[in-house]
Amino acid sequence: MQCYVYRSERKPSSYLMLPEKDDFSSLSDEFLKLFGEPEFSFEFDLTPERNMAQADPQEVLENFSEKGFHLQLSNEDKDPFDVLIAEGKL
Repeated sequence: MQCYVYRSERKPSSYLMLPEKDDFSSLSDEFLKLFGEPEFSFEFDLTPERNMAQADPQEVLENFSEKGFHLQLSNEDKDPFDVLIAEGKL
């Protein structure tokens, strides 16, 4: 499965991963306000066995199935997104 990675214009070191290029339909308006305009970074072939620096590939695949995306945050970028997660908006 292809994985398309976008970096946040507002949140350095935060990345959005999608199973379909430029398909932001699974993201809420609140999410996009915090994340900012997604900037395409790169794509790669995602498999359960793939080594990833900061994510578990199985978790990414599960998030694709359940949410339609995977969000990788740096520690300093988690607070605003945690609010959305707690409110069930993410």
